[in-house]
Amino acid sequence: MFRGSIVAIVTPFKDNKVDERNLRELIEFHIKNGTSGIVPCGTTGESATLSFQEHDRVIEITIDQVKKRIPVIAGTGSNSTEEAIMLTRHAEKAGADGSLQVSPYYNRPTQKGLYEHFKAIAHAVNIPIILYNIASRTGVNIEPETIAKLADDCKNIVGVKEASGSLDQMSRIKQLCGEKFDLISGDDSLTLPVLSIGGVGIISVVANIVPKDVANLVTEFEKGNMQKAKEIHYKLLPLIKAVFLETNPIPIKTAMGLLGMCEPDLRLPMCAMSPENLEKLKKALADYGLLRR
Repeated sequence: MFRGSIVAIVTPFKDNKVDERNLRELIEFHIKNGTSGIVPCGTTGESATLSFQEHDRVIEITIDQVKKRIPVIAGTGSNSTEEAIMLTRHAEKAGADGSLQVSPYYNRPTQKGLYEHFKAIAHAVNIPIILYNIASRTGVNIEPETIAKLADDCKNIVGVKEASGSLDQMSRIKQLCGEKFDLISGDDSLTLPVLSIGGVGIISVVANIVPKDVANLVTEFEKGNMQKAKEIHYKLLPLIKAVFLETNPIPIKTAMGLLGMCEPDLRLPMCAMSPENLEKLKKALADYGLLRR
């Protein structure tokens, strides 16, 4: 169900409010260009600075606009278990196809605490849950053994978005959890390597601006056309590097502003790119053929 190129979609703002019309336009752009699924209210969607009302509304708009054409995996994680349950229950009621659950940030729970946190959320809802492992932002790694125990004990924990950067860890997860458990890349630059070890796709940042290319990379791999998949991989790499010059989603939203896709507005503490990195981003967009210079 959750495979291919899944976009971690930005939340467009205008005058510091969610730009609902633009969000709907972006969703249509993705469906038209072969995106396999949409994650609203993830890291790229600036979930950390959305109010609860805005968070719920963005998910509702996404579900309404998608109209079941592709899966919607709502970002509903929190470092408070009760808040995560509240957000996930709302997403389920609104019609989300799944939930993306980031590991609790700042409070740095033990592996037992992580297990109990995700178990409580899984038992509170019926929709499928994808764990989101990104220790570089949360301060804690979900160990493969913990993921395997959750997969065994909670039928609706069906996969993990792995952004540890460690292919060794991802291989261990796949080994422990088996073929039915979805391994999804959380790093655009590792999409092809993760596919090669049994991954099923990518939850992508760069797909916000080049959805067709990211979708084609996965499709070519699945068709067994490794040469074509490698060509797309290496074509994408400089652009991927550019959209991570600063903390996500600063560069990707800046790029979308430059391309006229949405306002480049960010909410503090996210702020405008440095002039030198902005020039690097512009060059990468121009080299890719997306921006005239």
